[in-house]
Amino acid sequence: MALGPDRIPPAVPVQWPRPPDNLVAQLCDELQRHPPFSEMEPADVKAFVAASRHAYFAPGAPVVSPEDGPARQLFFIRRGAVIGKRGLSDVAGGAFQYEAGDLFPVSAVLAERAPTTRYSATEDTFALVISAEDMQALASQSAVFGDFLNRRILKFLDLSRAALQVAYASQALGEQSLETPLAQLCHKAPVTCAPETPLQDALAQMHELHIGSMLVVDAAGAPLGILTRYDILGRVTLVQLPLATPIGQVMVQPVRTLTHEHTAQDAALLMSTHGIRHVPVTRDGRAVGIVSERDLFALQRLSIKQVSGSIRHANDLPTMQAVAQDIRRFARSLLGQGVQAKQLTALISHLNDGLTARLVEITAQRHGLGLHEFCWVALGSEGRSEQTIATDQDNALIVAEPDGGPVPDTARLLAFAREVNESLDACGYPLCKGQIMASNPALCLTLREWEQRFAHWIDQGSPKDLLNASIYFDFRALAGQVTLSARLREAVTQRAARNPRFLRQLALNGLAQSAPLNWLGQIDTTTIEGRETLDLKLQGTAMFVDVARLYALAHGVAATGTRERLEAVGPRMGVPDHEHQAWVGGFEFLQMLRLRAQLDGTTVGDNPNRIAVSDLNDIDRRILRETLRVLRSLQQRVKLDYER
Repeated sequence: MALGPDRIPPAVPVQWPRPPDNLVAQLCDELQRHPPFSEMEPADVKAFVAASRHAYFAPGAPVVSPEDGPARQLFFIRRGAVIGKRGLSDVAGGAFQYEAGDLFPVSAVLAERAPTTRYSATEDTFALVISAEDMQALASQSAVFGDFLNRRILKFLDLSRAALQVAYASQALGEQSLETPLAQLCHKAPVTCAPETPLQDALAQMHELHIGSMLVVDAAGAPLGILTRYDILGRVTLVQLPLATPIGQVMVQPVRTLTHEHTAQDAALLMSTHGIRHVPVTRDGRAVGIVSERDLFALQRLSIKQVSGSIRHANDLPTMQAVAQDIRRFARSLLGQGVQAKQLTALISHLNDGLTARLVEITAQRHGLGLHEFCWVALGSEGRSEQTIATDQDNALIVAEPDGGPVPDTARLLAFAREVNESLDACGYPLCKGQIMASNPALCLTLREWEQRFAHWIDQGSPKDLLNASIYFDFRALAGQVTLSARLREAVTQRAARNPRFLRQLALNGLAQSAPLNWLGQIDTTTIEGRETLDLKLQGTAMFVDVARLYALAHGVAATGTRERLEAVGPRMGVPDHEHQAWVGGFEFLQMLRLRAQLDGTTVGDNPNRIAVSDLNDIDRRILRETLRVLRSLQQRVKLDYER
């Protein structure tokens, strides 16, 4: 048989000739331009090439189809393109296209089942083909190859994050990542003592060792409390406590701890939230170290503790405006450290929460209002803790109704809310064009009124009500009497889960916007200012958000964050881990693209979520396409569940 690619007529079995020795090196170089081969050891890439065979497919020629039975071969496209069509996709526009550098059909070969998709060449296509047995052998030999096959979209995400971190390295030189596990920050065992230890002994040891805290533990080494230098003045010196007093009587308890598996980001959030400077780290319940704010300062030039401290001590609008700028600078720094979208949006939302809560507090004081009189809630992306840099305001008020007390003074509450909204606008959080703000009388209601409104939307909802539900149902308390929000959340979760009609309406409403893929499965862009663009929010993250909200309500999941919702509903729906992890990964990739474009100022037109697809690098373009395929598959699941 002659060496080189064979021309394969449709439906004719062939013998796949292996590449000659003089082509192996050339093919290895070719493969190493694409993941996962770009990350694999050269010997493993050579093993793939050596085990593969050449193939050629003329335009229109079938490659793999369900009728062929269990998939026994994996294809790597060298040149050309292959289109896959599944079921009714010929009519519904559900096709997708594989191009040079793509591997397929991965899932079918791994599962040893027939593919559900019919693949055929759309142009002259040259491929390398490897048998399922050789693929499995290589997966066992190469951890990178095996990991890629099982976690394809997640592996693409890892590569994208790596490229992003390199791009921002010059802005974050010398800074470590907030994703550093606390186990790596705890370089030595903590200095501890028993609760009966006299203060004199404990303080002497702190002075001798030049440490800022003494951790009090029980006989098993579990933390019981802590005493820091900052506590000594108020708890010992000013009250003139005898130094013979056991430290257990003055220690701060309960002590807030994290495990060795938590990250520096977790410690930063804990310190910021509770105003503490030391966090004991445990392993299996036993103290193994202490992380201080100084340790975290070493990780970053602009500290979350510094920003949070500035927020807590701010007393006027100019200071708040300066802090809002610090939040944006901090976000850029974290992006340069390679922090993932989940952590980055959580940190941005945390700081924005703090800024909003402080504005609410000082404004309420100025209007003579007590925080017990209301609950300030965030809606939309802020309610989901998914704020990006360019996020406008979505908020509301739940007004408390004192038993037997006076009717709430709505006029005073609205005046207070208006000042908060205007102050947030001055800090760079634009007023909502749709007036979804606490200063709108329609969004300043008692708990009973909110419950009645939400019940009406669920039981008798109109199209407008469904649109409102997609915004309002993602509420979260930021300041004031938080129990009001908790009671409303419980009412919504229980009522929605009992109403299949509402869930079906919500599903159909969310399916009005389809994943932006054309009939070939390529990204369906819109030409703006002469560039091929995509709205990452409207045509991406918003659709993930809609599906996550739908299934969360259907399964009684009270979480508001999209990631948390998808992670919670996946197992309840019987979805394999790798599938719902791909949902999460795709959503977070789109979030990262939005953040990067907003921080870089590379968005197109006046839309802070529209990007030029041509500006993306090869990895990001590929994973964007994969993400949109995941999104389309997720929407198809919704159709099967609710379009009946």
